[in-house]
Amino acid sequence: MADKFPKTKVRIVRYLADKTDLTQAQVASVLEQLAKLAYAGAKEKGGFPVPGLGKVSMIQRKARMGFNPKTQEKIQIPAKTVVKFRLSKTAKDAILAK
Repeated sequence: MADKFPKTKVRIVRYLADKTDLTQAQVASVLEQLAKLAYAGAKEKGGFPVPGLGKVSMIQRKARMGFNPKTQEKIQIPAKTVVKFRLSKTAKDAILAK
């Protein structure tokens, strides 16, 4: 495999198919179903955990005051809903290991 760390869906599917006993079509299907599950699960209270990676969740941000950096004018930033991904301790330790 040319890439040590594949960065596109096609390359990730190929890589996982090479590392498992699954076909590329099966791997692609698993990834699609995992994504659909995460989208639906993120809307639920508590979010959706991705084992070994972290948790996808939906949070409410409060309205707040901000400013335009160009004019220094104060502006009101409205409340909104955002999607957040929080890494698990296992993932942080693996990534930040020395």
